Parts: sequence; structure tokens; C-alpha cells
Amino acid sequence: MPGIINIGLNHETAPVALRECLAVESQNIKKALGLMRSLDVVSEGFLLSTCNRVEALFVAEETEEAKRAVVSLLGKMGSIPVDDFSSCLYTHENMDAVTHIFSVASSLDSMVIGEPQILGQIKDAYLQSTREKMSGVILNRLMHKAFHVAKRVRSETDICGAAVSISYAAVELARKIFHTLEGKKVLLMGAGEMAELAARHLMTNGVSSMAVANRTFERAVEVAERFRASPVSFHEIEDQLLKADIVVSSTASTEFIITRKMVKKVLKKRRNRPLFLIDIAVPRDIEPEVNKLSNVYLYDIDDLKGVIEINKAQRQDAAVKAHRIVQEEVVKFEKWLKTLAVVPTIVSLRNKAEAIVRAELGKSRSALDQLTPEHRKAVDVLIRSIVEKVLNDPILFLKGKAGRSTLNNYLDTTRQLFSLDEGDESSETKTLTGNRPC
Repeated sequence: MPGIINIGLNHETAPVALRECLAVESQNIKKALGLMRSLDVVSEGFLLSTCNRVEALFVAEETEEAKRAVVSLLGKMGSIPVDDFSSCLYTHENMDAVTHIFSVASSLDSMVIGEPQILGQIKDAYLQSTREKMSGVILNRLMHKAFHVAKRVRSETDICGAAVSISYAAVELARKIFHTLEGKKVLLMGAGEMAELAARHLMTNGVSSMAVANRTFERAVEVAERFRASPVSFHEIEDQLLKADIVVSSTASTEFIITRKMVKKVLKKRRNRPLFLIDIAVPRDIEPEVNKLSNVYLYDIDDLKGVIEINKAQRQDAAVKAHRIVQEEVVKFEKWLKTLAVVPTIVSLRNKAEAIVRAELGKSRSALDQLTPEHRKAVDVLIRSIVEKVLNDPILFLKGKAGRSTLNNYLDTTRQLFSLDEGDESSETKTLTGNRPC
């Protein structure tokens, strides 16, 4: 039985500088898979390379030799001596490797549990493997099972439902306040990375328009172009508060930019429309007293971090159930893998039966030629139906013995009973009972 091996490193075992060295860029994946295909000891394989992990998953008969060859390949692709990264590598074999890839696909092994990007990255890596003809029976089944497991985890747990980043938390809170973000208007103040990310998530979740304000107007124009937004000056902020539904602020100001007095002034003109303010700046851009005004919701970075901690706990709870799903699917995959040992005998059994059918139909061709096409077809269906029913019990019996220590004895007995290893012509003309037809 060939072994399934996973070798790699990730954000927990290796620093980013080392991961960068070993990372395989998308344009080089084809080259890397070509080098893997040239390894005689590797029969199937694929490479996963992301910002947080570099892994090789492969199938091999000579596992120790294959592991050495793949590690050497990783070093060659990264132009780095094996000794410089070998201590950072982890190795999983057989069912441990299956468990690992199921966990990775389900984002249980990610830096942020439940993040959705990893599944798409694995699918892309598998697609590359199929294009380069590096996927086979085992890898095909394994990867499709991994996609199935990830789907189950996402549909049966809430592992992806709770925001665990500042930007996602902001979007989640906005949804709770407005129920829907479609048609809402955003005012982005400043050009901080987290504020821009929050604004990007808001835009992708349906907000209709955005205005960008910055002390340097040229910078406002630059950021606005990224979001197809309108640049505005700081002098227009009060006017923008009248129009906006959501304000995201992340400036370097040492004083409050939005005050209680300013917000109170525009509230009457807003006709009680809710105003959601996200203050990610340190020191804060928005006067805390603003939160005491009716229909105004102000969250600073500490509030958002509190939401994130609660959500992380929820994801950890969901991860417990997700791990159970992974283990359940690993057991199913292991059962399938063990049936591979009986496949050659089952194939031989079916081929033997097919050869007998062809031989006997050939002998009866003169009689069958007297029948109409419909009758010949009916006879053919009848014969093949009888053969399938005769073979069904021994095939099910062999599959039921897969994985047991006595399997080889049953396989040997089956091959002897049905003369599956005979090469003489008589094997094609004997019936399943070993007697010639009357």
C-alpha cells in the first residue's frame, strides 16, 4: 500500500523570512510540479504555497527516500540549503497526513481559524496538480474529500460566522445596526491601513457610495481612486456627516476631529437617521461623548477588540465540532483506502467474467444472428445481469475484508477459485463453475 506524506512548514514553525524563501510563486508552480514528477519515488503530488505555509502532499511507495527527495526539491526551489530549514519542517504520514490536509482545508490550521481564503488556495493548487498530471486515484479522492469536509465544517458549524479582525468586526456591527448595508453611504477619514480595509469590506458588502477625507487633499484623491469614491476636504466633514450613514476614521490627529457639538448640530437635519461611527485612531478622532446622542453608535478600537475576543471564543467552540467532523471523515477515507488492496483482484474477476461472456457469445453467434436486434440486446442484458449478480457476493465479501490481517489469504483463495492468474486460453472458455457449458 503506497504511503501518503505531507511535508511543510507554516506560520507556527517558521519565521516569515524563511517562508518567503521557500514560497513558490504561481508562475513557478508548474516548474516545481515538473521537478516532482521527475522523481521516480513520487507517484502523485501537489504543492501548496501561501503567505502562511509551504507544503508538499504526495504519494509514494518508498516513503523515506521520497521524503528526502521532496525536501531536497523544496530547497532547490528556494535556493536554500536543506540544513537551513529542515528543523522548521513538520512531517505527517498516512492518516495523520489526511487529518492535516482536512484540517487545513477547513481552516482549522490557519493563523485565523475560520478564514475563508485557504480553501480556494488549496483548490488552485490541486487544479495545477491535475493540469501537470501529478494527481492520481489516491490524490483525486483525497482532495475531493478535503473539499467535502471543508463544506461540512462551514455548513454545520459557525466557525466562519464571527468576525475576528478589526475590519470584519466593523462590518458585522454595521449589519446589526442597519440590518442591510445596501444603499448606505460611507465617509472614510484618514488613510490608515485598518480603516481602508474596513472601508473595502463595507464596499464589498453593498454600500452604495463613499467619500474620502484627508488633511492632504492629494492623498484623499489617491485613496478615493481605489474605491471609486469622491475626495473631500477636511473642511467638508460636517457637511458629509449630514449625508453619511457610516463613518470610518483613522487619522494621525492629536485632537478630536468629530465633536459632540458637531454631531448634535447635524442630527436634526438627518431626521433621526442612525449614524454609525468607527474610530480606529489612537489617539481617538471622535469625542467619546458623541455616543450619548440618540441614534448615534460610536465604537472605538477597544470596543472592536472586545467583539473580536468574544468571536474568537465562539470560533474555538465551533472548532471543537469541526475537529469531530474531520475525524469522522478521516475514518471514512481510511476505509476507502483499505479497499484499494482488493481492487486488482476485483478487476481481474470482472475481466475474467467479461472474457467468458465474449467467448460464449462468439460460440453462439450463428444462433444469435437469427434473432432480431431487440432480442439480441435482451439476451445480452440478461447475460450481463446474471454475471453481475454472480460476482456481487464475492466482490462485497472481499471489500468487507479490506484492512484485515487475513485479507491476503482471501485474495489468494479468490484468485485460485476463479483461476485469475492462469494465462492459458482455456481460462477464457471456462464457466464460472469451471465446467464447460452443455
